[in-house]
Amino acid sequence: MNPLKPINSYRLSSLLRLQKDPKLALHLFENPNPQIPQQQFRYSLLSYDLIITKLGRAKMFDEMEKILLQLKSETRFVPKEALFCNIITYYGCARLPNNALQVFDKMPSFRCQRTIKSFNSLLNVFIMCKEFGRMRELFAYLERHLKSDACTYNILIRGLCTDRRVDDAWKVFNEMRRRDLFPNVVTFGTLIYGLCLDLKLEEAFKLKNYMAKVHGVCPDAYVYASLLKGVCGVGELSLAFSLKEEMVRDGIKLDSAIYSTLISGLFKVGRKEEVHGILEEMNLSGCKPDTVTYNVIINGFCKDKDFKAAYKILVEMMEKGCKPDVISYNVILGELCKDGNWSEAKDLFEDMPRRGCAPDVVSYRILFDGLCDGMQLNEAAFILDEMIFKGFTPRSSIICKYVNRLCEEGNEDLLCSVLNSLVEANVIDTDLWKMAIAMVFKDNKLSNHSEVIDSLMIS
Repeated sequence: MNPLKPINSYRLSSLLRLQKDPKLALHLFENPNPQIPQQQFRYSLLSYDLIITKLGRAKMFDEMEKILLQLKSETRFVPKEALFCNIITYYGCARLPNNALQVFDKMPSFRCQRTIKSFNSLLNVFIMCKEFGRMRELFAYLERHLKSDACTYNILIRGLCTDRRVDDAWKVFNEMRRRDLFPNVVTFGTLIYGLCLDLKLEEAFKLKNYMAKVHGVCPDAYVYASLLKGVCGVGELSLAFSLKEEMVRDGIKLDSAIYSTLISGLFKVGRKEEVHGILEEMNLSGCKPDTVTYNVIINGFCKDKDFKAAYKILVEMMEKGCKPDVISYNVILGELCKDGNWSEAKDLFEDMPRRGCAPDVVSYRILFDGLCDGMQLNEAAFILDEMIFKGFTPRSSIICKYVNRLCEEGNEDLLCSVLNSLVEANVIDTDLWKMAIAMVFKDNKLSNHSEVIDSLMIS
């Protein structure tokens, strides 16, 4: 029998592209030919690009950095800037802005020239991570070393609008114009989003007209979505439907997000009977309701305390092939707890796995908070233990409230058990610990202070 033909760099790239599991892809990359030492294999730049991309998307950053170090020693080729832009973005998605900055700083050591593209990627990471102060510092660096482009200003404007600093965003817009950089639909769309966020709807509509008449930039679906959210937020449904008709007239496709916004607006002004008509219109236009659409409807019914209708929507979702997600259930859980239906909320919570949707940290917090507010202290302790076992952490403020209520009830055994669980799980910080101790002694509610404290100190 002929021995297997060794894998070459071209074949390795093909195999890496096909491999979905990042761990198996890494093993393949490190052992393309087990009979040949790795240092003798001539990797291609494409192979490096593929494995780094897979590891970055999987947030396997330690393994990715190891491959980067290996790439740094290559002398046959220079990695492209696009690869580093991707790595910077991966760190941004993982909310690791410092790591992204380190990648940007070490690009020259890979003999890769930094341009405005990699800078914009880093700037975008700071916005993703809400590092708005550092965003301005980074822009000041740019002014000294690189020439900004329209994309740079668009990112800055988006960051300032997200930070609710629309006036500063306008200043950046004016600076952009002074530098003869032409705003595009992204620029105007971002500003309109910021204005709508601040409910400056008159200014938003003026800007919509200005962008079309003065700059010849037609509003896109994002612009209309922002305007629709704004007018629906203040209950101007007639204006919202006028915008929808304008979109149809101008040939702008209405997606599920647009319809979901309209449905939310209808519930807000008490016109839920019109929701069925919107769903029919969606079907006729070939736009299927998605999970977000159904969640909006579920939320609307729950706000009206019509839980029977909300449950029907869950069934309808599954019948239509749209699987409810954890948000679908969390919305109902939250409103049940607010309405004092803790028993029903607990039943739904326990039924979630059978329905194919495991509770997440938000589910546990909703139920625990609800049980605590409803003075269902024993049930709350059970959920807390399960929550900690799952690796989820309760909110410190709710724990303080819960411990305080246990003290007020004088339930020494349950208090001691709860505090022990929190200590063993290492989810109680110094400040919370001091507060808990103070609560134990508060108003002499508990009879055996020292025994409670001693048992906790031993654990």
